[in-house]
Amino acid sequence: MTTKEQQEFEKKVLYQFMSGKSLFGADGAFAPMLRNVIERALEAEIDSHLDSDERSKGNKRNCKGKKKLKSGFGFFDIETPEDRQSSFQPELVKKRQTILADNLSKKIIGLYSIE
Repeated sequence: MTTKEQQEFEKKVLYQFMSGKSLFGADGAFAPMLRNVIERALEAEIDSHLDSDERSKGNKRNCKGKKKLKSGFGFFDIETPEDRQSSFQPELVKKRQTILADNLSKKIIGLYSIE
């Protein structure tokens, strides 16, 4: 996160906190952090899945799907990577999973603690 992005984030957090708005949920300041970490982790998972053996079988990235997740902090949307042969089985957010474990949400937000 650049210094400017950090400043904008802190400004949004402070505004939402002072105005009594929720910091969580689709419009909350913390939703983009959750979404970014989860999407990056899913990208790493599919990169690992599509090793040279899988690619030699003709499997490769196909597109991205959309999924609405519910966490202890509200709802937010993520994009999930997919492969051509539909053999990718993500571990962080499994297929058809719509509820994110509360402890995972708290750990992700803890990674972004403001100093």
